[in-house]
Amino acid sequence: MPELSPFKIIVTGGTSIIGRFLLPRLLDAGYEVHAVSRCPSANPGASETRLFWHKCDIGQPEQLPRINAQALIHLAPLWLLPPLLPVLNSLQIKRMIGFGSTSLFSKADSPDEDERRLAARFAEAEEAIRCLCAALETNWTIFRPTLVYDCSRDKNVNRIAGFIRRFGFVPLLGKAAGLRQPVHADDLAEACGCALWRAATFNRAYNLSGGETLSYRRMVEKIFMALGKPVRFFIIPAWLFRGVIHVVILLPGKRSITPEMASRMNVDLCFDHADAARDFGFLPRPFSPHWNDLQK
Repeated sequence: MPELSPFKIIVTGGTSIIGRFLLPRLLDAGYEVHAVSRCPSANPGASETRLFWHKCDIGQPEQLPRINAQALIHLAPLWLLPPLLPVLNSLQIKRMIGFGSTSLFSKADSPDEDERRLAARFAEAEEAIRCLCAALETNWTIFRPTLVYDCSRDKNVNRIAGFIRRFGFVPLLGKAAGLRQPVHADDLAEACGCALWRAATFNRAYNLSGGETLSYRRMVEKIFMALGKPVRFFIIPAWLFRGVIHVVILLPGKRSITPEMASRMNVDLCFDHADAARDFGFLPRPFSPHWNDLQK
């Protein structure tokens, strides 16, 4: 990011787990940041005067603040971005970065209808962005991260950590040998700054995976160790695991859990980020959950 830049940047989804890291990075680079959220947060820099929060529902594009900004970084769901593009164009904003997901690929043929529908929404959103940005002469970049974590509010590592704290073990389906590449939210925030004005990234989509490839089992082992807990697994066969899942989803707050989540423990979900490394120096960290982070 250019130091002491006079540019203004709009960040939608500013209270997301990526936003937690992105906003301070943009401020440190000298940008004036206009963060948009339905539930605005407190200023992450106590003495910072270049961060402005705007409360609005971006599902209503007309509510987007009329800011004379140079770029938009969209951290909210990708399918909310296409309706915003005509508004951005009217504000003369010609650069945007949005976040999709590698679920576009990994869930496209899922047995679960909701997962297939999610993959289709990502695909449709990406196509709409390509078409609209071409017509509006806006330079776009789409990032597709793998399993995102921040050891605080994410629904991946933090969910597993919560289960370990409560029960002291984790059930696994067979060997749980499916490969994973967890990517830290701060590395994704850094990617935004590195790619923002890099012409090589204009009008391209990138898969952003973590800096380490490890099995699902090994990933969970690292979470046990970060929590200072002994590693305890309960290995059960597929037929029993699926039966347990069908019972669990009946419990309050567990309806989002699906049998396919269990099946994927033995499926590789790996994506190459070589293009991102080449075009803007993306260099993510190995998977290293930290005890202090997990306690937040």
